[in-house]
Formats: sequence, structure tokens, C-alpha cells
Amino acid sequence: MFSGIVEESAPVVAIQADRGNLHITMQCSFVNDLKIDQSIAHNGVCLTVVSKEENTYTVTAVKETLDRSNLGLLQIGDKVNLERSMVMNGRLDGHIVQGHVDQTARCAQVKELDGSWRFTFEYPFDKVQAKQGYLTVEKGSICVNGVSLTVCNARDSSFEVAIIPYTYEFTNFHRIRQGTIVNLEFDIIGKYISKISSFR
Repeated sequence: MFSGIVEESAPVVAIQADRGNLHITMQCSFVNDLKIDQSIAHNGVCLTVVSKEENTYTVTAVKETLDRSNLGLLQIGDKVNLERSMVMNGRLDGHIVQGHVDQTARCAQVKELDGSWRFTFEYPFDKVQAKQGYLTVEKGSICVNGVSLTVCNARDSSFEVAIIPYTYEFTNFHRIRQGTIVNLEFDIIGKYISKISSFR
């Protein structure tokens, strides 16, 4: 379980294909605090630490993960948003994030405003998935590349988010351009409500 509050935007230092899997090695400041079998969100995708070195660790993404996320597009040097699992004895600063990415979206526009940025993301609209909660609502929560954000201008196949300077610089949002593919995790509460409503 995560909160969508990114701890670090860290570089990919190695990628190795292994049949249908992809081994991704990251370099970050908290490697010494990690242990094998620990869960970390990578651009919002929950992956397990399988090995670690002095200042790097490696995770493995399987085909299902690669099909649903942008991890298969990673290249050495790309920055990935990292978050360790939530400690359940403090404030929930973001929203409930499972680390189970639902699908990807494409950045349609980046607009620089007076001290902030407005990003527009588009994704294919699927009526069946929308009935299961794969949708956004005005002022609701959305997780983009592992970042907990508030939705504005929610539409069937697009939404916008406003990004403050800290988030822009501290996460990999400063690398997102028009055409960049990002990971989406829709709000789990909305998914449950949609599922319960379908039985009525």
C-alpha cells in the first residue's frame, strides 16, 4: 500500500531482458535501508526488490506489468519516481494507492502557467472499464507515474492536473512532454463503488 507521495526520482542504471521479464536496476539514496522482498512503487508500479548492491537494487517486471505500464519503455538514464510502502501509523498525505497500475495515458499538452504547470493526459475510453471505475471525476484522486494528484477538467477520455514547482522538480514530471507515456492508477474507492453499483 502506498500514498502517492514520491520519495525520490532516481535513475535507471541497467536493464536486462529475460524471456518475458525485464530486470530493472535503480540507483537511489536509500538502498542501504532496503531488504530483499521489499515492495517499492516505480512510477506507481509495485515491484519487489530481488537483489541489491552497494548503491543499487534490482526489481523484476513481468509481462502483465509491462503490458499495462510504461516500464517497458524505460531506458538507461531515465528517472523513475520511487516510493516505499506506507507506514500505517502516520498521516495519509496523498490517497490510497495500491501500486497496481491500470493502464497508460499519453500526455496531450503541457501548459506553463504563472508559477505552476497544467498537464493534460488522454487515454482510450472503454465503456466496460469505465463502469468498473476506470475513470476520473472532478476533484477526485488519480495516481500518475506514482504521484497522487487531484483531477480537474475530467472527461471520458482525458483529464488535467495542476503541478506545483516542488512536484515538477522533485518527481519526473519535469521530463514529461507532449507524447510522453505515463502510468495511471484510478481511485480504488471509486472502483469498489462502481462494482457495488453494478449489482443493483
